[in-house]
Amino acid sequence: MHIGLIGGIGVAATVVYYQRLSTAVALRGRSLDLTIVHADVQELIRNNLADEKVNQAKVYSELINRLKAAGADCVAITSLGGHFCYDETVKRSSLPMISAVKPLDGYFASKGYDTVGLLGTRVVMQTKLYGQLQQTRAVTFDDEIETLGQIYQDMAVEGRCSDQNRELFLDAGRRMVDDLGADAIVLAGTDLNLAFDGQKPGYKVIDALDVHVDVLTRLATDETTMKEAGADI
Repeated sequence: MHIGLIGGIGVAATVVYYQRLSTAVALRGRSLDLTIVHADVQELIRNNLADEKVNQAKVYSELINRLKAAGADCVAITSLGGHFCYDETVKRSSLPMISAVKPLDGYFASKGYDTVGLLGTRVVMQTKLYGQLQQTRAVTFDDEIETLGQIYQDMAVEGRCSDQNRELFLDAGRRMVDDLGADAIVLAGTDLNLAFDGQKPGYKVIDALDVHVDVLTRLATDETTMKEAGADI
């Protein structure tokens, strides 16, 4: 199956999607059929902060039309923060959409996690993953959402994480485990690999990107159907 990705939001996250998806497909002895279009991260940030869901959905729909013209069979957004207008985009999409949020609830439950701590964009943390977790409780430090959200946004735009900001993220995760009872910390922002890759934080970490990539890999290698993957049409 030909996978379409809306990338650029940010670039570092898109690179990781590309790397992990291509590696997973290759390990199965298959070739990856993939097209990526580039979205404007600054435009996404403006629309996200202003809650302009329809405006961003219209931007996505034009990009999706380009992916369809390139032969893509389905499309995924390479940003959990970029899912803030997911429902509005589905209504306008010319291709089936594969959510990065929907698979997470079942995944957490399958691992036996009662409580997970969230790190990511302001909206992701404020809405507790858009309110889509039914089987697992999500927690975060409400009084630190603005600070952590801004640091995450700056990191995503810049495509790198300073040592100081890395320690802030690692410490926030540690305190969610110690103070809020989180069984694991969810990297609910696709650029957080910049802070966590190669680290040993001393607690369980779930990269939401990996859960999404697994779904896309199974689609790309025809191991699952659109319906089984929960595609939104």
